[in-house]
Amino acid sequence: MHIALVSIIVKDYDEAIDFFVAILGFDLVADRLMDDDETAPTRWVEVRAPGSSTGVLLVRASDEDQVRTHGRQFAGHVGLFLHVEDFDETYRRLCAAGVAFAGASRVESYGKVAVFYDVAGNKWDLIEPARG
Repeated sequence: MHIALVSIIVKDYDEAIDFFVAILGFDLVADRLMDDDETAPTRWVEVRAPGSSTGVLLVRASDEDQVRTHGRQFAGHVGLFLHVEDFDETYRRLCAAGVAFAGASRVESYGKVAVFYDVAGNKWDLIEPARG
């Protein structure tokens, strides 16, 4: 058993794809039309960090309740955790790409960490786990 997908509510599919693929370096696993509503087509957009078995489903907000949760899916807490092998290189790359961080990076007992915001405004931990 494993978690296959987590959903993130986004305002725009293409903007979210750009963030996750071009900036974070995720793979675009799927992007297909789910219905034929030409005014607001629904797409199945799935991205995944390289080597990960868990994907992120990008879901466009479709009603007022979903719009209100945009960027607040975890009630202001860090809700997603991105583990990397080289924190310093990844942190520099994301900063150069304009990713917003909630503060300076720090070293904790569990590794190097910095909190960043995704395209929707949700908080993530960027972590290089401590070795040993």
